[in-house]
Parts: sequence; C-alpha cells; structure tokens
Amino acid sequence: MNLLGERRRWWVLGALVLAQIVVALDLTALNIALPVLARDLGAGTGGLQWIIDSYTLVSATLLIPAGLASDRYGRKKMLAAGLAVFLGGSLMAALSSATGTLIAARTLMGVGSAVIIPMSLTVLLVVFPAAERAKAQAAYAAASFLGLPLGPLVGGWLLDRFWWGSVFVINIPIALLALVAVLALVPESRSTDAPRLDAAGVLLSTGGLAALIYGFIEQPVHGWAAPQFWGPVLAGAAALALFWTRTRRSADPLVDLTLFRDRAFAAGTIAATALTFVLFGVLFVVPQYFQGVLGAGTLGSGLRLLPMIGGLVVAARLGTKVAEKAGERAALTSGLAIIALAMAAGTLSDSGYGLTAAWLTLFGLGSGLVLPTAMSLALSALDVDRAGAGSGLLMTVRMVGGAFGAAILGSVLAAASGGVDPSAVAADPAGFLDGMDAVLWTCCAVAVSALAATAAVARGTSAGESDHGTVLLA
Repeated sequence: MNLLGERRRWWVLGALVLAQIVVALDLTALNIALPVLARDLGAGTGGLQWIIDSYTLVSATLLIPAGLASDRYGRKKMLAAGLAVFLGGSLMAALSSATGTLIAARTLMGVGSAVIIPMSLTVLLVVFPAAERAKAQAAYAAASFLGLPLGPLVGGWLLDRFWWGSVFVINIPIALLALVAVLALVPESRSTDAPRLDAAGVLLSTGGLAALIYGFIEQPVHGWAAPQFWGPVLAGAAALALFWTRTRRSADPLVDLTLFRDRAFAAGTIAATALTFVLFGVLFVVPQYFQGVLGAGTLGSGLRLLPMIGGLVVAARLGTKVAEKAGERAALTSGLAIIALAMAAGTLSDSGYGLTAAWLTLFGLGSGLVLPTAMSLALSALDVDRAGAGSGLLMTVRMVGGAFGAAILGSVLAAASGGVDPSAVAADPAGFLDGMDAVLWTCCAVAVSALAATAAVARGTSAGESDHGTVLLA
C-alpha cells in the first residue's frame, strides 16, 4: 500500500529515523554512566543490572501487544503516544536521586520504547512500496546501528561536563522533535485484519520473562543453588511453556509462530538476537574496564569506543555489496565469525589499549555485516496487514536477547571476578579482568552458536527464495 508521494515518503523516513535514534542512543548511553551511578547512587551489580533490565525487560515484553494494538487502533497515534511516554520517563530519570526512582523511570521509558520500536518499523513497511523498501530499511537500520555505539560517546561527553542525569536530558529535545515530526508527517494507518489482544497471553509472556530475568539478576546475591534463583527461573519457564502451548492452540494467537517457518525471518532473527546479546555484554564490561582498569574518564571511555564505530561504518557500507555478490547467508555467517574472533581476542586484553582497539574494530566490522542484513531478511517476511505484530515479534526476540545479555553476563562477571564491586574496579583490576574474560568467552560461545544455527536454517534453501517466496539466501 503506497500512501504518499515519493518526496513525502522520505520525509516520513526522517521522522522515523529520529524516533529510532532517541531509543538507540538511550539503550547504550547509560552504560558509560554505570561506574558513576555505582559511586553516586551506591548501586551494586544487581542495582546496575536492574537499571538496565527494567527498561529492556518492559520493552521486550510489551513489544508484541503494542504492535497488535497499533494494527487495531492506529499506528500514528501509538507512535506519538510512545514518544510522549518516553519523553516523560526521560525527564523523571534525569531528576532521580535514588536507585529505586531511577529504575521506575527506566521502566516508564521501556513502555515508551515498546511502542516506538515496532511502530517505526511498521510505518516504514506501510509507507514505502516494495521497490523502495530495501533502501528505506537500510537507512533505518543505519540509524539504529550507529545510535548504539554513539550512545557511550555522547554519554561520555555529557558526563565529563555535567551530572549523570544529563545522559537522560539529551533524550528530551530529540524525542520532542521526533514527536512533532511524527504528528506533522506520518499518515495514520490500521490493519484490515487486526486480531484481538490476548490479555492472558500478555500476562503469561510478560510474567514469564520477568521471572526468568529476575532470577538471573538475583543469582550473584544468593548463588546458583538458592531457591531465590531457581524459584523465579522455574516459575518463568513454566509460564512461558503455558504461553507457548496457548499460542499454538489459539485460533487468534498473540504471536504468529508460523513466521519462524519462514527461513528469512528465522535466520535474520537468530543473527540479530545473538548480536544484541553480545553488544549488551560488551557495553556492560568495556566502559568499566576503561574507567576502572585503564583509568580513563567518562569522555575518554566514549572516545575509546571510536574504533568500534569506525568498524561499524566501514562494514555497513560493505555489507550490502557482500550480500549482493555472495548472498545474505555469507554476510551473516562471515559477520558472526568475525564477532566470535573479536570476543576471543578481547580475552587477551590486560592493561593496554592497543589490543582493545583492535578487537573492538573487529567487533564493529562483524556487527556491520550482521545487523543490516539480518533486519532486512526478517522484515522481508512480513506483509503490511500484520506488520505491527510481525515487527513487534522480531524486536521482542532481539530485546529479550539484550535483557538476558545484561542479566546473564552481569551474573557471569560477578561470579568470575570474585564479586568485585563496580565502584571499586581499580582496587582489584586483576579480579575484574578475570570476570571480563568470562563475559567475552560467553559472548564468543553465543556468536559461534548463532553462526551454526544461522547456517542450519539457511541450508537447503534455493537461491533467492524462502519458504514463502521472499528473498532469502544465496
């Protein structure tokens, strides 16, 4: 469905890119402030994990219902509402003075992002005809992509000059500008076949994910054998099993599981989720390494991430050519292999920056090959009527990967480092490095597993076709 003239379509894309940038920047700008929050708010590893996961958990669990609601009630309305909620949460976060208040504010921001992320993708699918969609998706992916590593750089610059709340203040003008642009430029649209909202399914999926992640966040405090760990994990697994069973039997399910039969959607989702898991792990430990072990300031920490951004920029430009000439499968598997190599090389870092710059560059190169290709593949499986639900499912799986990345890798760091306090890394750099090595080896294992899974999903697919006739793998 082509709703707009060519010139206005690209103006709409600009509004969507603004909305995506504010979310992408916020996802990672906070990571550079973790050592500052540990000191100024007295937040331990668990508190820092909840500051991150309160956002990603709420966002991940509400993405699908938000997508369904937009299909039914109007995508422009939902996108504008999401930006307004995100703006309000950012203001509350900037004014917070305690860990609990900040976690509450981050939760509110997660609600807003749960609407913004799928709505931006959905409007893109609705506004652009098939012939222009790949180019529009590439521009959108670039905004998401570059916003992630730019977050620590912007955050570092702000923290070097202002108080820690400034990393949230920067969201306000960008979100406000995006809100005005959406109201002025984006057309309203709805699905002609929107399913009803499954309240029981929402409760089961939300509660299950919340319980699982809660258990992993609390593990460093109570230990692997403690009921405080196993109780929530088992309860969460049971709730998700019930959700899966309910979804498979429902005539009008909350999640369209048949999308995973499409090789394009499955391969793209696996690769993008693994990358998100690894990225959250890298951005959780590396700023602490820069500040606690290398003695860098907040701005210095952001600047030391520039090699990763450089790798992203280079690979993002080359990724399209690789996919065109060698096929999407080659781009995905090559990127995941480079990421695994980067994680293994990262374990050789000690108290110098040269090797760290090299493996961060490799990580950026691998990520630049994976994310645009993975997102383009997954989105190619979606039709316009189910665009909200489908994009919500895609981003839910990615955000769950990020939430588990922060939860699981935070637990790995705490266990392998001997419980080094985030505010006192400089007092025990050797212990922290042991924990960081464990985190990077875990990320390496995830990248290798995703590489094998992506290759398996792609195997047997003929060139240029997926199970449903969408462009897939060469």
